[in-house]
Amino acid sequence: MIQVDKALELIESSTFRMEPTMVALNNAAGMALAFDIYSPINMPPFRNSAMDGYAVILNGRSSYRLNTELKAGDKIQLKPGEATRVFTGAAVPENADTVIMQEWAQPNSDTVEFIKKPKKYANIRKEGEQLKAGELVFKRGTVLNEAAIGLLAGLGISSVEVYANPKVGILVTGNELQQPGGPLQPGCIYESNALMLEVALKKAGVHKIHTYRVKDDLKSTTQKINEALQENDLLLISGGISVGDYDFVKLALESNRVKEVFYRVKQKPGKPLWFGKKDQKIVFALPGNPASSLSCFYVYVLPALKKMTGKPFKINYKIAISAEKITKPLGKTLFQKAIVENGKLSVLKGQSSSMLHSFALSNALACVPENKEEIPENGEVEYIELNL
Repeated sequence: MIQVDKALELIESSTFRMEPTMVALNNAAGMALAFDIYSPINMPPFRNSAMDGYAVILNGRSSYRLNTELKAGDKIQLKPGEATRVFTGAAVPENADTVIMQEWAQPNSDTVEFIKKPKKYANIRKEGEQLKAGELVFKRGTVLNEAAIGLLAGLGISSVEVYANPKVGILVTGNELQQPGGPLQPGCIYESNALMLEVALKKAGVHKIHTYRVKDDLKSTTQKINEALQENDLLLISGGISVGDYDFVKLALESNRVKEVFYRVKQKPGKPLWFGKKDQKIVFALPGNPASSLSCFYVYVLPALKKMTGKPFKINYKIAISAEKITKPLGKTLFQKAIVENGKLSVLKGQSSSMLHSFALSNALACVPENKEEIPENGEVEYIELNL
């Protein structure tokens, strides 16, 4: 068995980034840039008005003659003592030095008077004020949000090279598993891990997901793993990794020449976690118990997905104050389903590795590291925020 930190270190060093792919800008939200982007134009591309108002060559007077209304794209020269109507984002006359906001204006038929005088150069955006042509806009690895996409569109960019999202396979093993939707047969349980993991993957931005199901025998498991490895970049296996008489996953992985990187982690829940790789493919064999499986997804699979898609490999731990004392054995990391409210963390009842009800009610996964035996009441405790 290895420690959590060592397991994460090995996953990071074994995980490959996806190849860059060109996507339309409207499909790039949440994706990471594969290359630096430089501005193709000045932004703004011309001097323009920062608000609705009147462009003038500012002098000491309060009354100006009205020139014809300036429309976006028009180019006119103002004469001294003249004002022209402008709108937000419209080009201002080349020799205008100030825009006076319309709230300060009292227009008449051929003149406009101003009740206040701004400072010279007010309310005019200079050409290239935000970005100069050739200037770095975003570095490689920047995750594109709605503001970034809006900016790139404003620069005339319609597509970007980003790290592709991986194809992910979910392989579910177990003779006792039955699909939801019919009466439960004797000795069976409804299979839930596949759907749970699929939803978690979609929440993480992965949409190319294929689910495979296999009975508990070595030949079928070996064949299905081979098929899944050929069709996916990442494979998540649910169940069959322990040491029971019908747990064939480990042998089937060896038969497919998937190299074991580690097996079993000093943690609770989720000790029987297996991780391996083959060429540019990585495999997680997750515990069959639902809560263990989901805990391992948050702690290990999500950081791997981040690296595959060009994002930083890390867990975003936060700090809260523990509402109670939390105890555990020294030398083992403890993950606990919890609620965080107003900076206070409360551990929920029902921490068994098979119990999803408490997971469904939680918004945090508390983490007590291996080198601590307890977190005192009102002590600081790390947690992973779940409802993102």
